[in-house]
Amino acid sequence: VQLVESGGGLVQPGGSLRLSCAASGFAFNSFAMRWYRQAPGEERDLVAYINSLGVSTYYTDSVKGRFTISRDNAKNTVDLQMNSLKPEDTAVYYCHARRTSPLIDYWGRGTQVTVSS
Repeated sequence: VQLVESGGGLVQPGGSLRLSCAASGFAFNSFAMRWYRQAPGEERDLVAYINSLGVSTYYTDSVKGRFTISRDNAKNTVDLQMNSLKPEDTAVYYCHARRTSPLIDYWGRGTQVTVSS
């Protein structure tokens, strides 16, 4: 089982990044997907969620209107488009897969996003 994030990097405030998570080794289309982030000294927080079919999404308040989560079940990928980035978006971003019956969780290793001028 693998979740491999990519697309992180250094970007100026107001800029954009697109994170991608490539999944393998499990039935991707049976899992809801989430992006979490963790800033230094902080807890890991949920950023965005998309259900297994890709028809239901959720965003934490601080990213609503700026971030968009999407998935391609044919390619086993989930993306996070991040626009109008702010310094407070700086964190390691993690891809997460969850199936509830039975309960199964998978995590990626994370990708660093730094928003700074």
